[in-house]
Amino acid sequence: MRNGMKIVMTGGGTAGHVTPNIALMPALKNKGFEIYYIGSFDGIEKKLIEEIGIKYYGVSTGKFRRYFSLKNFTDPFRVFKGIREARNILKEISPDVVFSKGGFVGVPVVKGAGKLGIPCIIHESDYSVGLANKLCFSSADKICCDFPETLKTLPAGKGVLTGAPVRKELLEGNAGNGRIVCGFEDDKPILMVTGGSLGAAAVNEAIRAALPELLKKYNVIHICGKGKTDAEFDGKKGYRQFEYVGRGLADLFAAADIVVSRAGANSVFELLALKKPNILIPLPGGRGDQLLNAKSFEQQGYSMVIKQEEITTEYLVKKIDELYEGREAYISKMSESKQQDAIKVITDLIAGMAKKPDNKA
Repeated sequence: MRNGMKIVMTGGGTAGHVTPNIALMPALKNKGFEIYYIGSFDGIEKKLIEEIGIKYYGVSTGKFRRYFSLKNFTDPFRVFKGIREARNILKEISPDVVFSKGGFVGVPVVKGAGKLGIPCIIHESDYSVGLANKLCFSSADKICCDFPETLKTLPAGKGVLTGAPVRKELLEGNAGNGRIVCGFEDDKPILMVTGGSLGAAAVNEAIRAALPELLKKYNVIHICGKGKTDAEFDGKKGYRQFEYVGRGLADLFAAADIVVSRAGANSVFELLALKKPNILIPLPGGRGDQLLNAKSFEQQGYSMVIKQEEITTEYLVKKIDELYEGREAYISKMSESKQQDAIKVITDLIAGMAKKPDNKA
């Protein structure tokens, strides 16, 4: 492939629509792509992308709601305005391909690319396709997905099972460093608990209630979420709590023998890539994505699942013990997965799409 290829990436609204794009960027740069990003004017994606030095453009965006709201009457006009803005930006950049990770900011960008004849690939993380990505189906040349069940619901000839891109540095942790950071001096196995970027109050409460039993067998790393640590447990032997972990997360994962986690798509695919035996406690309610994500991973043999409403201290400890005793079976199943090479599969797909004859407006 010739040098000087250009890609516009988009996606935002939550970190989950941005971090997979960031995970793809080093491989795209290695393939010779110059990367640009289109997001909203003030979304979380703006901060995350500008921090890594990628050229960023903002467009207007609106949300398509499945419920009544007065904003349903005004947001469509914002989307149409965003499509015009995206078209102008795309004409200026003249990219060879567009890649969207989803979120409503991706809609005007993908629609704008479609009107200009620019090849476009979108990626859906969750088991059930979100409304924003559904609106982009007609403009997308290929639709990547994480779950085999999702593949069956996509338009014929467009779906590609890829799994989720996971940051390379997350796979390069040092277990010894993780133990040192936590101050664990014995050789007990390590249980890591995480509730996602915002934490999970119900999971935090259940783990703390079970600590007297858990600490008899395990050291516990607990990533609680912002504002969710509890000073009562500071300094407790065998237990280390964090609000949030940035660069040191890879070392903590490397040190962990087993993990208890929520079931967001990015979280479960990080566990799969790291081959960490895990218990998933999906967030109840909502569109049900976490419940479906967890069900898929349970059926594929990658995870044990506990419903939040079923949790008692005795039951939680029992299941954690079962997971630890049966951990090798989970590791074996995860090692067989075909959903672990997402970065290569997606970037090869992008490069292939960019080689198509130039048909841009």
